[in-house]
Amino acid sequence: MGNQYVDMGLSAPVNVTWEVTFGCNLSCVHCLSDSGRRREGELTTEQCRAVIDDLSRNHVFQLNIGGGEPFSRPDFLDLMDYAHDRGIVTCISTNGTLIDEKIARGLDHRLVYIQVSLDGATPESNDAIRGKGSFASVMRALEHLKGRGIEVSINCVLTRLSFPELDKLHDLAAHYGAKLRVSRFRPSGRGKDSWSDLNLSRDQMVSFSEWLNSHLGVSTGDSFFSVSSEERRSLGLNMCGACKLTCCVSPQGEVYPCAFLQDADFLSGRVPEDDFARIWRESRVFHSFRELEIKSCESCHRFDLCHGGCPAIAYHTQRKLGVPDPGCLVNCVTVKSMNTLGNELKKKAGDDIRPAAGYA
Repeated sequence: MGNQYVDMGLSAPVNVTWEVTFGCNLSCVHCLSDSGRRREGELTTEQCRAVIDDLSRNHVFQLNIGGGEPFSRPDFLDLMDYAHDRGIVTCISTNGTLIDEKIARGLDHRLVYIQVSLDGATPESNDAIRGKGSFASVMRALEHLKGRGIEVSINCVLTRLSFPELDKLHDLAAHYGAKLRVSRFRPSGRGKDSWSDLNLSRDQMVSFSEWLNSHLGVSTGDSFFSVSSEERRSLGLNMCGACKLTCCVSPQGEVYPCAFLQDADFLSGRVPEDDFARIWRESRVFHSFRELEIKSCESCHRFDLCHGGCPAIAYHTQRKLGVPDPGCLVNCVTVKSMNTLGNELKKKAGDDIRPAAGYA
């Protein structure tokens, strides 16, 4: 892969999340980037190619491409092919509504993985979040992708609306030969306005942890390591990968630790004018994330499973880093101390379950 360890980490990220456009034909109420019709300041085609060349020189293995809606960008398929010509894998997150038979043919490539967003197993639940008619459009897209034998994941952002339909979503994904991926709702972009209405309750988070443990085939990336069990530990990351394994590039070329921390405080450079390798190696922000420690969590019996959880959630809910993830399973179980899972955890931990600092 070409990456080598230097000092405290890799000389380049394994993968980069690239939000290629602000433009989107939907207006999802939880959109992390507040996407819509605006496109001011987006990188041109030539600038995007220069970014791809820079990432290729640094042996970046994969681009996780999102937006906005990538397929709303007229040159997107050309940029995708340009990345493939340089051996870069593309994992494309799309709302699916623009995928027709022609586009599906263009996606039939060994370096392409498609992640289609769906936030409910019925039009009523999904369209309440993603907009009227979006469920039907996604079903058509899944038929086109299935017809080409393209590897697909259905991605669901976990909210109070999608939580009761997890089993149905799991069955729906299986029907299309797809894998279900559940992502964590974060108070970023338009999600800040819908956070209080859509975020899971503590009881629901505990129940989700139990559900997740009984569905080991469901992927989460690093979204839910704060509630993952020992059984899932071998399936993926158990700590935040920002600035260690990955980072984010905005539609304007701004470089941030992750897609959920695209705030001015975390701006680390701008490509293609700034050298990507130098940003990765020398950024003050990136170094601070590599050194980030959540001291109040280190004595917790679950520390090896989550290492304090998601810094983005902590930042958006408390406006600071270095504090525990408020969705921490230990905290949820402590509050719900009579829950069966809480009792089990108490036995395993010798009744030493304490709320994380700041959450008593």
